[in-house]
Amino acid sequence: MHILDELDARGLIADTTSRDELKHLLDTEVVSYYAGYDPTAHSLHVGNLVPVILQARLQRAGHRPIVVVGGATGMIGDPSGKSAERNLLDEDTLARNLAAIRGQLSRFLDFTPGPTAAVIVDNAEWFRGIGYLEFLRDAGKHLTINYMLAKDSVRARLEGDSGISYTEFSYMLLQAWDFVQLHARLGCKLQVGGSDQWGNITAGCELQRKRGGAHLHGLVAPLLLDASGQKMGKTATGERVWLDPELTPPYAFYQYWLNTPDSDVGKLLKIFSLRPLAELDEIIAAHAADPGKRGAQKVLAEDFTTWVHGADATARAQKASAVLFGGSLEALTDDDLAPLFATVEKKLDLPRAELDTGVPILDLLTRTGLAESKGAARRTLTQGGIYLNNDKVDAVDLVVRADHLATPSFLLLRSGKRSYALVRVAR
Repeated sequence: MHILDELDARGLIADTTSRDELKHLLDTEVVSYYAGYDPTAHSLHVGNLVPVILQARLQRAGHRPIVVVGGATGMIGDPSGKSAERNLLDEDTLARNLAAIRGQLSRFLDFTPGPTAAVIVDNAEWFRGIGYLEFLRDAGKHLTINYMLAKDSVRARLEGDSGISYTEFSYMLLQAWDFVQLHARLGCKLQVGGSDQWGNITAGCELQRKRGGAHLHGLVAPLLLDASGQKMGKTATGERVWLDPELTPPYAFYQYWLNTPDSDVGKLLKIFSLRPLAELDEIIAAHAADPGKRGAQKVLAEDFTTWVHGADATARAQKASAVLFGGSLEALTDDDLAPLFATVEKKLDLPRAELDTGVPILDLLTRTGLAESKGAARRTLTQGGIYLNNDKVDAVDLVVRADHLATPSFLLLRSGKRSYALVRVAR
């Protein structure tokens, strides 16, 4: 299957420039192509992975990815898809963010020397050496205000309450100049990104044409949207899902994909899983036959977490996840349960001295928030709804001691089928 046809089949093409010409170009040479990432935070997030997976798939098809980190444009901020202007970043913050993002991207693309080896560049390399008047002469005169105002990213902001500053209005021209410079320096002929970048990408193609340069191409993928039409990549509580394990632990990352709705899981598997399409079709068909097993969600969570955090982190997340579905804690360690402690809503830090003395089970249930009162805890327990380390508790007068620990530092309490609390005991 041609790489463009495969991208189409995986739901990764929203639009292209001159598709037939692009297809011919990809057939006849190793094409250098780029995607840009502005360092507005010290980690990429789930929404950034659309251009990343585009770059990864094109590289696997025999082409050369160029990663552009926006050390210059990141100081301004892209207005595309934004309802208000972002805060400007100082150079020290930008430098820290750039270094972190470089490290993350190097996990997804192959930088092994060769004709398709990935390259990382910072657009500050060419913007630091150009003066304002020189830039207006070489770039600004070629794109009219009418052309720029017609772009969705600009028009949407003009029609909104906050408007758009001249600073952000200039972003399109800066990104267009990136494309021109990358073609001149690295022979780049294709830019990829999310569909919100279409206006900026086509501006680069147009700037190159107006300057009398070689024909350039663009390819954009649909944005990841949830059922409400908002961009995916945030939890139900509004927290962004980051790639940095310090910001979003691998367990929480795994759970995010495990909780994917049935209506979205097939689409996301085809976009992000590196498995062949035929295999994914079988997985999706099996899931449709028995959605209750959540087979497709398990594959998506496993493949995605392994891609981002590695196989070891995925294995730990799977062990911890199994605990929340009543699985055995026998083979688990503190390292397996620590990420779970960071993400569960109900939890308690318990001094070792208290556990040595012994803590009544009813006290633990109220202190962790699993029961509103000791009376409520007693009723649930006598009805057979309380579990310690996934074993049913039968004795109302049970005193929990050190020999009840599931691991050297953790106890797991459960009320009913799905309400959990973790108790962490100081060593």
